[in-house]
Amino acid sequence: MTENKHIEAIIRSLPEEPGVYQYFDADGKILYVGKAKSLKKRVSSYFTKEHDSSRLRLLVKKIVDIKTIKVNTEMDALLLENNLIKTFQPRYNVNLKDDKTYPWVVIKKERFPRIFYTRKVIKDGSEYLGPFANVMSLRALLDLIQQLYTLRTCSLDLSPKNIESNKYRPCLEFHIGRCKAPCVNKQSEEEYNKHVTQVKLLLKGNLNAVIRDLKEEMNALASNLEFEKAQEHKTKIDLLERYEGKSLIVNPSITDAEVYGFYSSPTSAFVNYFKVTNGAIIQGQTIELQKKLEETDEELLVFAIHEFRQRFNSTSKEILLPFDINFVFPDVEISVPKIGDKKKLIELSEKNAETYAKEKEKQQAITDPENSISRVMQQMMKDLRMKEEPRRIECFDNSNIQGAHAVSAMSVFINGKPAKKEYRHFNVKTVEGPDDFATMEEVIFRRYSRVITDNLEMPQLIVIDGGKGQLGAAINSLEKLGLMGKVAIVGIAKRLEEIYYPGDSVPLYIDKRSESLRILQHARDEVHRFGITHHRSKRSRETIKTELSEIKGVSERTANKLLVHFKSVKEIKTAQLGELISVVGKSKGEMIYTYFKQKPVE
Repeated sequence: MTENKHIEAIIRSLPEEPGVYQYFDADGKILYVGKAKSLKKRVSSYFTKEHDSSRLRLLVKKIVDIKTIKVNTEMDALLLENNLIKTFQPRYNVNLKDDKTYPWVVIKKERFPRIFYTRKVIKDGSEYLGPFANVMSLRALLDLIQQLYTLRTCSLDLSPKNIESNKYRPCLEFHIGRCKAPCVNKQSEEEYNKHVTQVKLLLKGNLNAVIRDLKEEMNALASNLEFEKAQEHKTKIDLLERYEGKSLIVNPSITDAEVYGFYSSPTSAFVNYFKVTNGAIIQGQTIELQKKLEETDEELLVFAIHEFRQRFNSTSKEILLPFDINFVFPDVEISVPKIGDKKKLIELSEKNAETYAKEKEKQQAITDPENSISRVMQQMMKDLRMKEEPRRIECFDNSNIQGAHAVSAMSVFINGKPAKKEYRHFNVKTVEGPDDFATMEEVIFRRYSRVITDNLEMPQLIVIDGGKGQLGAAINSLEKLGLMGKVAIVGIAKRLEEIYYPGDSVPLYIDKRSESLRILQHARDEVHRFGITHHRSKRSRETIKTELSEIKGVSERTANKLLVHFKSVKEIKTAQLGELISVVGKSKGEMIYTYFKQKPVE
C-alpha cells in the first residue's frame, strides 16, 4: 500500500460498487479519470501492484488525492467517465483523435425544411443525420433526393403570412422543375413534409420502406387512372433501385446492426465502425485512440463503442465485435461471429481500421520521422521481448558451395533502415570443409572481439540467419567474449519465419503483418544478397586467377594488373601484342600473347 496516509485512508473506505474515480495532483489538477465495476478493487490495484509502464509509475507517484462518484451500474460509470474525460481532458487519459470533420445532413427546423449537408452542428433545434464518411457518396445521395422530391434550396422565410401576401415569386428552380414553389402556395405543407419523412428514411438507409411506399402510391394512382403521376412514381422507384444496387450489400437478413473492427499499435488503437441497415453498409468511420497507460484492448474497444453510439445517436440492438468484452450495454445483443456474412463484415471492418492506421503511420513518417522511428523501435522491443530498443541490428549469414570459397556476411540496420556502408564480409580462416556452425562461431567471435578491442558501437540486437544450430554456435562465441546477457541475440529460420531465443527450444512466431518481422526479414534478405554477391565475386576471381596462373612466369600481381586493364580473361585472350606489352612489358607480353595464340578461345 502507499506511504501516503491520506490516500491509504481513502482506499480503505472505498465501496465495492461501480463508479468513477478521479486522481488529482498537488495543484488540484485532474490527472486521470477511470471507471470501475468495483471502486475499491480497481483503485487499490494502482497502489499495490508493480507496474511495468514508467508512465503509470509516474502517475501513481503524482497522486495526492482521490475523488469518487458512485453510480448504479457499470454502464452508468462508462457514460460518466466519457463525459468527464471530454470535459477535463486529463493528461493521462486516452486521447480521442479525429483528423477529419465529417459532414452531416441537416433538416432545418423551419416551415418547408431545407435539407443540405454541413460540417458544423448547430444546436438550433434542427435534426442532424450522420456523420457520413464519404462526401462524394453523400453528394450523390443528395442529388438523387433532389431528383426524387424537388425540395426547396432557398432560405426564404416561408411563413403563412409571407406566402398569403404574395411576397415572393417563383425562381428559376421552379421553372426548370427542381422545385414545386411552396413560396407561392403551389405545394402544400402536408405534401412537402411527407417527402421530408421519406428523405429521412433514405438517409438512414431504409430504401426498402421508401420503395414500398412509392409502389403503393403508384398502384393507387394507376387505379385512379392518373397514369402521368403513376409514371413519375415509377421513375422514382427505378432511381432508388439503381442507387440501392450501388450500395455495399451484405445480407438482407442483417436489418440493423453495428460492426466494429479493431487494430492496435504500441501507441494507439484504431477502431472502425460500420452501420448496417437492411443488408447494406450505410455509414463508416474510423477513430484513433491514443494510449496513455496500459489500457487493454477490451477497455479501448468499450470506450470506442460508447463514443460511436453517442456520436451517431445509435439505437441498434445488435453489435458485432472481433473479440469478446466483459461489458453489458443495456438492451443490446453482442456477438463475436466465427463464420458467415457477419464474420466477413468483421474482417472488412478490421481491414479498414488497419488501413487507416497504416496511412497514419506513413503520414507520420513524412511529417515526424523521429517519432515514427521511435514507434517502430518500441514495437520491435515489445514483439522481441527486449529490454531496450533495437536501434542498431547486425545480421549474419554464411555462404559456401560444397565447402569451397566459404565466406560470411553481415548486414547492419540502424533505426530500422539498411546502413549499407557498414556492411562487412568475412573470409573464413579456421574452418575446413562445409561446417556452417563452426563458420558462424568463428565469424561472430572475430566480429565482436574487434568491436570490444576497437571500442566500436555494440548492437542492441544480433540476428543469426538460421535455426537453433547456428544460434547455438553464435552463443558459444558471445559466451567466450563475456557478452551473453549484454546484447540480445535471436535466430530466424527461413521456412516458417520462426524466431529462436537462447536456451528456448520453442520458437516465437511474430504476426506476419507486423513491422517487426518485416524489418528482420529485410535484414536477413540483405545479408543473404550481400554475402552471395561477395561469394560469387570471390569464386570468379579465384577461377580467373587460376587460369592466368597456369602461364609460367605470370605472378598474381601481373594477373591483377591485366584484369584491372582488360576487365576479363576473354579480353586478354583477344588482345593485340602491343597492348599486352604496354601493360606488363615486352617479355611477359610476348609470353602471354604466344600462350593464348596456341590455345583456342572458348
